[in-house]
Amino acid sequence: MINWTDDHARLHQLLKARNLLPAESRVLIAVSGGQDSLCLLRLLLDLQPHWHWSLAVIHCDHQWRSDSAANVAHVRSLCQGWAVPIYVEVAPTPPKGEAAARNWRYQCFQEIAQAAQFDYVVTGHTASDRAETLIYNLVRGSGSDGLQSLGWSRGLSQACPQIQLVRPLLRFTRLETAEFCQLLKLPVWEDSTNQALQYARNRIRLEVLPYFAQHLNPRSALHLAQTSELLSAEVDYLESQATELYQQAIAPQTDQQLDRRPLQAAHLALQRRVMRQFLQNGLCRSVNFEQIEAAVALISAPNGSQTSTLSGGVCVRVVAPFLQIVLV
Repeated sequence: MINWTDDHARLHQLLKARNLLPAESRVLIAVSGGQDSLCLLRLLLDLQPHWHWSLAVIHCDHQWRSDSAANVAHVRSLCQGWAVPIYVEVAPTPPKGEAAARNWRYQCFQEIAQAAQFDYVVTGHTASDRAETLIYNLVRGSGSDGLQSLGWSRGLSQACPQIQLVRPLLRFTRLETAEFCQLLKLPVWEDSTNQALQYARNRIRLEVLPYFAQHLNPRSALHLAQTSELLSAEVDYLESQATELYQQAIAPQTDQQLDRRPLQAAHLALQRRVMRQFLQNGLCRSVNFEQIEAAVALISAPNGSQTSTLSGGVCVRVVAPFLQIVLV
């Protein structure tokens, strides 16, 4: 018999309200064995009779730790005991750094999801993770797009947009997932690397957020997550407006030339977003704040003006009434 808790009811209502995991979907759950992913797995297994999902687990072993094989065995044993299929992926060589590990992990998600025809991949990211990501991106100079990352759902990748990545626990804090695991006596695997302060996110988790909670606001992590939620809606709106304006201004059949006139009366926030789209599409690479600002200044500049040279021997020049990406 299911030990039905307030957390079960809360997630059940949230899934209905947001339509995150429709009934009868095929759902692949990323499980590390830690408290967040274990909480997610148990909740979804308990809710499965109400939703009739087909559930399976994927566990990725980065081979970073001497006990990683034991971690695999632990998660595999849990899945066998709970009668849920499991896919285990082992890195051929340990990834070098958090970004490389994440890229490899999400590549594994995509390959398994495509091969086994899953509709959704779900992860155990919480409100606490959302707060950490906001702080991490803030100190790295991200704009509102970076501050609103870790949304409820998105396409798994550009190559695989039909499979959705879903984060159902974004209304749960890490404290709440820990309490859930304790209440149900779930065997959480303690990852020693979670205490390693050489990783920036660990330092935010172990030092920055506790400082905020102790000295500024006990609910600071939840409030930061709510800020990220508000920014998400605003970013979606601004980006849709910028895309519409970009389509009005871009010259037909080229990404190298942009009509300045539709942009001159637009708000600075839209000018920046349009210029970022123009530069990224024309150069086929990401651009930084300084490059965007230099290009924005050309929207109202005299004819013949140009930016300082962008990397790769490229600049943006005013060729009335257009902005044009040119080689120099």
